Amino acid sequence: MYTRLKKENKIWLSSPHMGGKEKMYIEEAFDTNWIAPLGPNLDLFENSLSKLSSNYHVAALSSGTAAIHLALILLGIKKDDDIICSTFTFAASVFPVSYLGANPIFVDSERKTWNMCPNLLEDAIKVGIEKNKKPKAIILVHIYGMPASMDDIMCIANKYNIPVIEDAAEALGSKYKSNPLGTFGKFGIYSFNGNKIITTSGGGALLSKDKYNINKAKKLATQAREDVSYYEHKEIGYNYRLSNVCAGIGLGQLDVLQSRIKRKREINSYYKNELADNNNLFFIEESSDSFCNFWMTTCLLDNKLTIDNENLRLDLASYNIEARLLWKPMHLQPIFLNCKKYINGVSEDLFSRGICLPSGTNMGQHELDRVINRIKKLYAS
Repeated sequence: MYTRLKKENKIWLSSPHMGGKEKMYIEEAFDTNWIAPLGPNLDLFENSLSKLSSNYHVAALSSGTAAIHLALILLGIKKDDDIICSTFTFAASVFPVSYLGANPIFVDSERKTWNMCPNLLEDAIKVGIEKNKKPKAIILVHIYGMPASMDDIMCIANKYNIPVIEDAAEALGSKYKSNPLGTFGKFGIYSFNGNKIITTSGGGALLSKDKYNINKAKKLATQAREDVSYYEHKEIGYNYRLSNVCAGIGLGQLDVLQSRIKRKREINSYYKNELADNNNLFFIEESSDSFCNFWMTTCLLDNKLTIDNENLRLDLASYNIEARLLWKPMHLQPIFLNCKKYINGVSEDLFSRGICLPSGTNMGQHELDRVINRIKKLYAS
């Protein structure tokens, strides 16, 4: 008699992982009827994020994309302004530039961090100045939680007096020279999307040393209503504030942030150690100046073999394991093909050879070993 084998549970790339206290904060919001865009959970969440971020002022928002949008508005970005952007990133880092009718100029990655190349950054700035069109801002992304070369980048930005928006959406808890990412530029950005190291189901935050800018952001994020007893609006506003309920989820998540970072790093180390004998896989390493949260464990494949990153992704998928290719660079995206770019080939190589392995903190040892054993068997076949 034929017996069908039971299919093992799906291993997700990076699914939400609740810590246990989230319900307490949510229930408190319900019990006190704070089912609104504002409330005590939101205030406490912003204060807690501030303490994590060198006491920067914080506005908790509906998404990291909203935070970038408001940062650009606060910098006075207008139609046809040029904005330098990392090309190796998710599109949400760049879309707000287009919301304002400004022009993204894409800068490729350096090999050691996979983040914006300082040399190409300076080239882009110099060309803009020569053409009497100096870039108005730099959107720098810390990809997959790995710190960029902040000393070099900030030196260049300061040299030409160009403000930096630091997209640390994937890098909460990562540090450069012991300083939290998101605290080097004029503005910092966090994301609390469902797949991030902590989540509010959907949400983000804008950080700044400047309290005025954050207060202004909060006003713009609540439809730019004036502080009077009736509804009056003197400027365009947005519905961008994080809700008090979602902030409650965030508070519960903050309680376990350090353990989540520890676990992410353990997962990364386990992959590296267990796959160390495979000379066809290459893992990125943090520098002596950096502390990476390893939000996502990524690796590059040696494409001299018949196994490429899409083969590996499909093979894992056939065993109910989710993996994902690295970000497709923005300068290759159909919507941005006509944008200016400064390219060295690094991001295209990363996209052609790279893969994200399952990195969820709720993965058990059995799930980790399932992924690793499948990779080993594929290469042994």
